[in-house]
Amino acid sequence: MGRRVDGGDPRRTPHRPVRAHPGRHPRGGREAHGDRRRDLRPRAVHRTRATVTAGPDPALVEAYRRDGVVVVRGVLEVELLDELAAAVEANRLDPGPDACVYDPDATFWDDYCNWERFDAYRRLALESPLPALVGQLMGSTTVRFFHEHVLVKEAGSAARTPWHHDQPYYCVDGDQLCSVWAPLDPVGPEAALEFVAGSHTGPLRLPRRFVDHADYDSYGDAFPPVPDIDADRDRHRILSWATEPGDVLVFHMRTLHSTPPAATTARRRRAVATRWLGDDAVFARRPGPTSPPMTWLTLEPGAPLVHPRLPAAWRAPGADDAGVTSVA
Repeated sequence: MGRRVDGGDPRRTPHRPVRAHPGRHPRGGREAHGDRRRDLRPRAVHRTRATVTAGPDPALVEAYRRDGVVVVRGVLEVELLDELAAAVEANRLDPGPDACVYDPDATFWDDYCNWERFDAYRRLALESPLPALVGQLMGSTTVRFFHEHVLVKEAGSAARTPWHHDQPYYCVDGDQLCSVWAPLDPVGPEAALEFVAGSHTGPLRLPRRFVDHADYDSYGDAFPPVPDIDADRDRHRILSWATEPGDVLVFHMRTLHSTPPAATTARRRRAVATRWLGDDAVFARRPGPTSPPMTWLTLEPGAPLVHPRLPAAWRAPGADDAGVTSVA
């Protein structure tokens, strides 16, 4: 994977055959996008709805709506986890055009929007319990899949993910929007994601580049900056959980979160995150490039996010069929 990590020439990492593309990923070192792009024309997508499961504990729903984040244990089966681990390795060897490395030694890398290339990602999105779970937590009658996001920190990585929330990076607005973080490795308390409880009720904040933690220049003063959480942690109720493969963290797209470096642990930290859209999700135009770019999504601001490449993944029992649009 080669990626600008310090403003210099793209670095190559011979031990890591992944090839990221400089200047293509707004969360990386630059916000501009190059000309080399995969074919982003709308395509028909086969849709398979996830099985509707029994609703989550009402206390879990209450916690999600109060804190903007919950942990749900033992959601994903071992077979799917094994398939996801194999897909992440295949993804490493054959990255998408938006793959990014965040440090010179390639100990922290990510990639996204590859679910149409790797079947395990598709199964996670459309055949696992996740769509039903997030729909019920969000209180939505329908759920559409937005995209997957693979994040890998190798053991000993000194890279920290800055405090941020997901929604301002995206071309979406609404309240029924969430992310699900599914670890493929055990994550102890020293390396666990951290969340600011209740921050999902606050304003949108400026997106930040992961490579240098700087705010997006192109957003100007469209949003206030992310506050310095670590400077006064006692002012905030910070939640975190140790997790095992099969557990998931479900959090609102406006919940502020961060991950510490993996320098103090001998374990790598692989995770597949998924992003989800509920009933009130609409298209938003941001002041600068979004991440992912999704240039194929040409809607008017405020338009419902209905598109063949945003497949309907779940519908609540008894919901109006009008909420689920065919993507065939």
